[in-house]
Amino acid sequence: MTVMLSTGCLHSIFGQQTPVFANYSYNSVIINPAHAGFYPDTDITITNRGHLNKIEGSPKNIGLTVNSPTGIENVGLGGGVYGDQVGVTNTTSLFGAYSYKIFFKSDRNRWFDYNPHALSFGITGGVMIYDENLLELGIQNDPNFANNINTTVPTLGAGISYNREHIYIGFSVPNLLGGSLSSENNINIESTYYLHAGYRFFVTRFEEVMINPSVLIKHVSGAPIQTDFNTKINYKNKFEVGVGYRTNSSMNFLAGFHISNYIKILYNYNKTTKNTLMDTHGLVLNFRLGNGFMSK
Repeated sequence: MTVMLSTGCLHSIFGQQTPVFANYSYNSVIINPAHAGFYPDTDITITNRGHLNKIEGSPKNIGLTVNSPTGIENVGLGGGVYGDQVGVTNTTSLFGAYSYKIFFKSDRNRWFDYNPHALSFGITGGVMIYDENLLELGIQNDPNFANNINTTVPTLGAGISYNREHIYIGFSVPNLLGGSLSSENNINIESTYYLHAGYRFFVTRFEEVMINPSVLIKHVSGAPIQTDFNTKINYKNKFEVGVGYRTNSSMNFLAGFHISNYIKILYNYNKTTKNTLMDTHGLVLNFRLGNGFMSK
């Protein structure tokens, strides 16, 4: 979930705490802390991606996030841990998120679509532990590869989001500090900016099918703007499918079903158009406590 690009000859790192990934709509609190406590009940998400890849050193990640309301009406909390492996580079990130919401006159909630009319502000803080095992590369007589790189980077971010029955939009910077507080001087982590928006609508008279097109735009200094265009279709909280395109020339496909009102499982497949050997498979397990996924 975190993608780190490194140039070994300079021991410099260019990356970000929170990347664009295909299943971001199921753990949005990673991207935007304003989403903390959005649901009326505690939401738990486990993600796993890339571990079925056959190419040695290909990206792999695994994560756990918890998103929960509190006893205070306007306050939400979130947190999680996720790990990434790309070649000899390993990153572990831990974070906590806090949000405060201003509620307006609510639109009516549909049978499975909880959408309060609210403006939310959030902050997030955590730590990123970065390890680059350069000695595993076996490069001799080069001082740049003579030692491994191990560093701990504190992170601090903020976000804002607006939601009502049909539309939602958010803006966030999960790591405002970049690598300024790193314990290593030879690290360069840039702040990443996210803009996320979407629209929900029903296509049948009895509101059995909901379609949700969305867009996620990511900007980091020194890199091209990356955009995800996605569309999900949900049928009565029984199953859902999705398709998306990412401007780095890859396609995302999603399919899942609800095991019960409290558990759903989804499969994600990312297909690159430039290098089919880098296609990846992923799984998402989503648990919703309390009343589950139904809003009524």
